Amino acid sequence: MKYYKNTIKIVALLLFGSLYAQQEPNYALYRYTMNVINPAYAGADGHSSLTANWRSQWVNVDGAPETQSFFYSQPVGSNVGLGLSIVSDQVFVESTTSFNIDFSYKLTLNEGTNIFLGLKAGGNTYNIDRDRFDNLDFPDDPALGNIDTGFRPNVGIGGYLVNDKYFISLSIPNFILSERISNDNGRISYATDKAHIYLSGGYNFDLSENTEFRPSTMIRYVNGAPISADITAAFRFIKRFELGALYRTDSAWAGFAMLNLADWMDLGYGYESSSENQISDANDGTHEILVKFTFN
Repeated sequence: MKYYKNTIKIVALLLFGSLYAQQEPNYALYRYTMNVINPAYAGADGHSSLTANWRSQWVNVDGAPETQSFFYSQPVGSNVGLGLSIVSDQVFVESTTSFNIDFSYKLTLNEGTNIFLGLKAGGNTYNIDRDRFDNLDFPDDPALGNIDTGFRPNVGIGGYLVNDKYFISLSIPNFILSERISNDNGRISYATDKAHIYLSGGYNFDLSENTEFRPSTMIRYVNGAPISADITAAFRFIKRFELGALYRTDSAWAGFAMLNLADWMDLGYGYESSSENQISDANDGTHEILVKFTFN
């Protein structure tokens, strides 16, 4: 059993290393977590809100990614929005916690159509649990001593075009590059974070008085990695319940549900799995839970 667990740990590390060019977490419920990547969403819905998201990836794999996201957003006056986001991300021996303040400004294009421009500023702390390498029998690597684990500043930008029926979002949440570890053919070394570009859009089709079809997509680009895209189809019923499915081009699929429990509370759940058998057979999938509180 110990050998099996250690093997799984190594597989998880190798999987992480092979996908390492994309260093930011993905969300199955991305339409409801856009504040994390796009500062233009701060206060854009005209309400003050607090959202929490918990994402546990590759359940039953020791050291698999775990992400907790919290963000607060509120409008200030008629054109300004402010937001605060905190994201804690742990993968294998790495743990990162980011803190960012968001600012957005609204420009009215015409009645019912607005564009929001946003600026994100903050930073993150970064830690490595070097003791965990001993359990995997990895040789000592001097590169680990060269990694800066202190505070790292961050600046990001974003734009958000929204109408009652559609939206388009474009953002680069992190311009400042920093070092962290990677796995290169079994050798632990360090690498540099790369700027991620996110492009998203969606349209809401009225199928009947109580049913809405809400297709959307999220496209991610980072230099050195293939473009990744989430293609989502969702149906919303009586403005209270949403059910959807997602396909990710880098071999993943997901199903999710959102429930509006009250005017001040929404609850969401997503389940994600890999379409590659060698990955899906080694874990119990990825679970994501979202809770949103609206104050006015």
